[in-house]
Amino acid sequence: MTGFSYQLYSSRNFPPLEDTLEMLSKLGYNNVEGFGALLEDVNPREFRTLLDKINLTMTSSHVGLDLIESDPQRVIDITKAIGIEKVYGPYLLEEDRPKNTEDWIDFAKKLKGLSQPLIDAGLGFGWHNHDFEFLRLEDGQIPIEVMLSEFTNLEIEFDVAWCVKAGRDPIEFIKKHNARITAAHIKDIAAAGECADEDGWADVGYGIVDWPTIYDALKASGTKLFIMEHDNPNDHNRFASRSLASAKSF
Repeated sequence: MTGFSYQLYSSRNFPPLEDTLEMLSKLGYNNVEGFGALLEDVNPREFRTLLDKINLTMTSSHVGLDLIESDPQRVIDITKAIGIEKVYGPYLLEEDRPKNTEDWIDFAKKLKGLSQPLIDAGLGFGWHNHDFEFLRLEDGQIPIEVMLSEFTNLEIEFDVAWCVKAGRDPIEFIKKHNARITAAHIKDIAAAGECADEDGWADVGYGIVDWPTIYDALKASGTKLFIMEHDNPNDHNRFASRSLASAKSF
């Protein structure tokens, strides 16, 4: 994997999709990352043809756990048709989140079971974190550590900014789990009081995250897939272009 990828969730509020893909290709991206609703809406073979026409690939995607659990063969068929090599579980709603260490162990066991058909089909499977996986439980355990310990071949798509939001040191996590981090979201946090209309997120290189240092640590650890993401940009062209320029300067 060379160059930088782009999480298409960042542009969900800027249809049509084909225009977004053409914009990203012209800006210099060569890869994009999918998300659950997008994959379920497109015809995978037609979408692959569109990506080929625009000179983009999609090697990774978020896929909702409900679909993975209910119809793993459909997930396999979609990913194989598009060319996706790695699937990441994206999120747990607050009401679905485990409350204690035992619950997190059970969740990791569930992930291991439901992902097995995908792994057997040759797909990589991992988890994309938010902040809550880094917040200590009552017994002092950290959920992401519990997951990695219980599910020993679980990959991580490391969302660095959410780790920072949780008050954790991303460098420490990278050093400890380097081989498990197969992808990273390049996302930035605005300074206090800034970018309120963008939920406090910033274009990469325009926030408070020490991305040059973290990027070097990730590269040294063997991470190969770097994906630009912003949860709520008010201008996705500005975000995509400025963030790519910043990332190329790391």
